[in-house]
Amino acid sequence: MASIDVLRSRFYSFDKMYIQDLREQSFVDWPFREECNCTPEKMAKAGFVHCPSENEPDVACCFFCLIELEGWEPDDDPWSEHIRRSPDCGFLTMKKDFTELTVAEYYQMEKERLKVYIRKVCSKKMACLQERKDQTLKSLKSLLKSI
Repeated sequence: MASIDVLRSRFYSFDKMYIQDLREQSFVDWPFREECNCTPEKMAKAGFVHCPSENEPDVACCFFCLIELEGWEPDDDPWSEHIRRSPDCGFLTMKKDFTELTVAEYYQMEKERLKVYIRKVCSKKMACLQERKDQTLKSLKSLLKSI
């Protein structure tokens, strides 16, 4: 799962990723090509951007809902995988092509994308706080036992 800094940089760089061609260009080193169901074109069409790491060369992230999927198989259908794991993604429920959106519709989409980002960051921060709380409690209990 991406760190908060990675999420922040993705959020700000992904604002251009409404355009399918730009998403597709991110799949330069994508391991699946012809004879596969999850080609760069199909991945981009389903809203994904290729976000590889050293240990995970096939990580794809939705530019809108920020869901990260890895462990792709040649027969995986990107659209189906996206719907199955993130059925409420605003990109998946968009009724028309990005080029047909009005300015008001675009700003509404960006507002929804911002909400997703804020929820993810808050969730990560809460998880970190929970972990720190648990560690502190463990330390205090250990300290009390030694007294």
